[in-house]
Amino acid sequence: MIAEVIKANDLTKADPVFGQASFNDHEQIVFCHDKDTGLKAIIGIHNTVLGPALGGTRMWKYANEWEALNDVLRLSRGMTYKSAISGLNLGGGKAVIIGDAKTDKTPEMMTRFGQFIHSLSGKYITAEDVGTTTPDMDIIREVTPYVTGISEAKGGSGNPSPVTAYGVYMGMKAAAMHQFGTDKLDGKKVLVQGTGHVGETLINYLTQEGAVVYVTDINEAKMQDVAGKYGAHVYTGEDIYSADVDIYAPCALGATVNDETIQRLKAKVIAGAANNQLANEEVHGKLLQEKGILYAPDFLINAGGIINVYAEIVGYDKAEAMKRTENIYNTTLEIFHFAEANGLTTQQAAMSVAQKRVDDRKKEMAK
Repeated sequence: MIAEVIKANDLTKADPVFGQASFNDHEQIVFCHDKDTGLKAIIGIHNTVLGPALGGTRMWKYANEWEALNDVLRLSRGMTYKSAISGLNLGGGKAVIIGDAKTDKTPEMMTRFGQFIHSLSGKYITAEDVGTTTPDMDIIREVTPYVTGISEAKGGSGNPSPVTAYGVYMGMKAAAMHQFGTDKLDGKKVLVQGTGHVGETLINYLTQEGAVVYVTDINEAKMQDVAGKYGAHVYTGEDIYSADVDIYAPCALGATVNDETIQRLKAKVIAGAANNQLANEEVHGKLLQEKGILYAPDFLINAGGIINVYAEIVGYDKAEAMKRTENIYNTTLEIFHFAEANGLTTQQAAMSVAQKRVDDRKKEMAK
């Protein structure tokens, strides 16, 4: 049950796919290539016991193909637990496209990628993620029905980012309640790492409640724009992890909670939107616990997006999606209490609850 970040150089020494720690019992991995459009993509299908594997498509300029493979394996596995703990009848899957979304992506590439998705006959359903957009999903929808997060004009649920942010906000408030004895965030110092669609919306929620928000992002222009728009502070220190804040909210890429950063963290709560925040779930979950830092499991509190796009499959409306996302608050508190009662880290507790749902369904299917 350990998903560990593996360096690209180490991957070449292992079996290419089945030997990776990140493989973790995936059902299927599909490599997609189209010379004419320049498409190089990998679709990871981790588990379909609860239903078809649903997860977004990330487009990123990976350093190499090993890095891309490791990322899609970790992400697709996380989607299994995200859907399971959220009570959705969905499995876990994810896709990555290797390339720069700003310069390499074309409508033709998205169309060709949609055709690859269609060839899987519904075993994998895609949605947007880092580097892809609602208009991209609309293009994919022209060649396959196995896509969610299409525009509301075309009958979809639209951009899931705002709902994701709302779920993170609910999870953060639950973490504050457990750690500080109140879920009121006014006056609390929160560092938000990443000012993309989800990060920006989270910043909006936090500043409206009166939190003292600090922002950081590798995109200087975006960071300055968001800070100015919401009255947040640009973090100017040299080391964001040693910032004197109450809550650290990672909302960019994963693995920011690792051997190096944990030793410097001063925040008492980690609650953010990024996937796979712990570089090593077992090791770093335990280190956080020993240091008295409360970790809100990422796949639990960032599930608002998948709850939102699930509406396109089962047919509930936006109000119901927000209601289900708001319940992340209660589920998060339940996980914290379960962890304490059973001597587990919060990560272990969340995974245990999610895995039990998968195992129970598997037993039902075997009868």
